[in-house]
Amino acid sequence: MSYRRSPLMEERLANNRERILLATRKLVSEGGFREAQISAVATVAGISTGMIYRYFPSKADLFVEVLGAAVDQEIKILTQAAAGHEPAGERLGKTVTCFVRRALKGPNLAYAFIAEPVDPEVDTARLRCRKKFGDVFKAILVEGMQKGELPEQDPDASAACIVGAFTEALVGPIGPTTRNTQDKERLVASIQSFCIRAVGGAP
Repeated sequence: MSYRRSPLMEERLANNRERILLATRKLVSEGGFREAQISAVATVAGISTGMIYRYFPSKADLFVEVLGAAVDQEIKILTQAAAGHEPAGERLGKTVTCFVRRALKGPNLAYAFIAEPVDPEVDTARLRCRKKFGDVFKAILVEGMQKGELPEQDPDASAACIVGAFTEALVGPIGPTTRNTQDKERLVASIQSFCIRAVGGAP
């Protein structure tokens, strides 16, 4: 007879896993991946370090899952921002602005997800996440071209360029040693205007 976990045990295991993920995200938001050492995660989660490795074989595996969950949440927010009946250029600007403002509001988390030095597995996951962000902008571009609001272009390439532009523009302002942006709204407006112009929209 094969062993089957009881519903109570399944619930306990799920709760432990969720506590680990929440603790990791809290630490990353406070000081980046560098602050989310396994011992620190265990302390915040109120469990042993050995318990963490029961759920995640390595720190990189843990970081990849935290990154994926956070990005999925951001995608939902950006998709909502991209919705509407405004011209494509306006919706593009609104969506870029949404991302940039959220990054400036939570710089530690944003820097960790954009540029902080990490293990190769986490960096590979970040590339996949950028593609997800690009898909949000691609949808706006495709609709804009169909309606004649934007000039014909390769939507995949343009969407990738948009993501590359605003993430690169944020590296300095959200970096732990270069975080000295005084006029955040001017930065937001500059990034927004550039992205709209880049795809042939009216700023």
